[in-house]
Amino acid sequence: MKEGIHLTYYHDAVVRCACGETFITGSTKKEIHVEICSKCHPFFTGKQKFVDTTGRVERFMKKYGLDQK
Repeated sequence: MKEGIHLTYYHDAVVRCACGETFITGSTKKEIHVEICSKCHPFFTGKQKFVDTTGRVERFMKKYGLDQK
């Protein structure tokens, strides 16, 4: 390998999530900040957030004059 062209690899890079979770991994950066991790992602936690969509169809129909009254 050529000297001086490769990035420095850190075996003890710290990953910090917005939820407060931290863990160690290998990376070319010493510290990594992420917004979501396996501790807070809905796929891994099993908790889903439902968006309130009540009345959306009715508002659409009313907005475009498609009411069937």
